[in-house]
Amino acid sequence: MADKTSTVRSYAKGVDIAPRKVSIVASLVRNRSVADALVILDHVPRRAGLPIKKAIASAQANAVNNHGLDAKSLQITTLSVTVGKRMKRFKPHMRGMALPFQKISTNILVEVTGAEKPKKKPATKAAATKKEEEA
Repeated sequence: MADKTSTVRSYAKGVDIAPRKVSIVASLVRNRSVADALVILDHVPRRAGLPIKKAIASAQANAVNNHGLDAKSLQITTLSVTVGKRMKRFKPHMRGMALPFQKISTNILVEVTGAEKPKKKPATKAAATKKEEEA
């Protein structure tokens, strides 16, 4: 009997780092196992490593706790980095001028695929009655 696989998603929206900087770190862990990705992101010196690590850890927790997947079999299938909302701001400049600039945010999507945990067989009636007699 083949193991069933399913996909679980996790989003991190509005991360205050430019998408170009985040995508460099994301390319390091794309298409790897979740355990390997978390170890790699622990040792990445870039600031973008933390939000990606949190998104992957969130996808792992969703898969294990909510969908009953095996933690050892989890693989990152999709790790996409897209442009988020831009905040328009102004910086004071000489002679009373104001120069506009934009604070760019990032959205991170993580999809994790893994095999379901094998279900435990329910206890038989004989074993249940045996436990009641002992108590």
